[in-house]
Amino acid sequence: MLRVQLATSIMKLIPSINIGISGWSYKEWKNVFYPEGLKPAEWLNYYAASFSITEVNSSFYHLPKTTTTEKWKQATPPGFVFCPKMSRYLTHIKRLSEPVETMERFFAAMAPLKRKIGPVLVQLPASVHFDAGTATAFYSLCKKNYAYYHFALEARHDSWFCDESIGLMKQYNIAFVISQAKALPYAEFVTAKHIYVRFHGPATLFASGYSDEQLSYYAVLFRQWKDKGHCVWAFFNNTMGMHAIKNVATLTKLCNASQ
Repeated sequence: MLRVQLATSIMKLIPSINIGISGWSYKEWKNVFYPEGLKPAEWLNYYAASFSITEVNSSFYHLPKTTTTEKWKQATPPGFVFCPKMSRYLTHIKRLSEPVETMERFFAAMAPLKRKIGPVLVQLPASVHFDAGTATAFYSLCKKNYAYYHFALEARHDSWFCDESIGLMKQYNIAFVISQAKALPYAEFVTAKHIYVRFHGPATLFASGYSDEQLSYYAVLFRQWKDKGHCVWAFFNNTMGMHAIKNVATLTKLCNASQ
């Protein structure tokens, strides 16, 4: 079982290290990770037997029906956690402006999973630069209307790394997403009790693996954060070539060995 002390109460954010993969529905995993003959409808249940968390990438492209999220709930055991990605309509088209209606639709779709949802990922494109007014309005809505949830913002333009931006994230308890990839700007800001890390591939996006040396660095870092009372959520998005599955196993082993 590739598990590292998953928090028993998501909202209490018990200090823990949680490691998983950005999604579970990949055709190239068929007959490699997923046994021959296993139907796609059974993949999530099989995935959840080995991993305790997953990102929901599909919600970025289109909102699932509540009948679908109910099936996801039923397919996973108690303690399994979903971290859904916010709709790209809000992040890439509206660019965080006018978020009320989009947020309502998003969380209505996720309602069956409410007690199984970890931090909600808000992934911005590199074309969206930091604007204090827009960010404050969005964070305020998160705090006012969705206080039950935690949020993590992945910014892909380094204007979001300025003191004002980081200060606002701390003020509104928004996690700064640490994105590891050669093609993306990198920083290790800690802005909330929940810390969110995404591994996109050290060389080629989505299609390159991390060395044991690279992962050892993060194992030490994760342990330090946990010891300081943080809840760490780490996802591997280098799903091509089975790199993510291998890297999760290695990082989990390294985190366990350092305890």
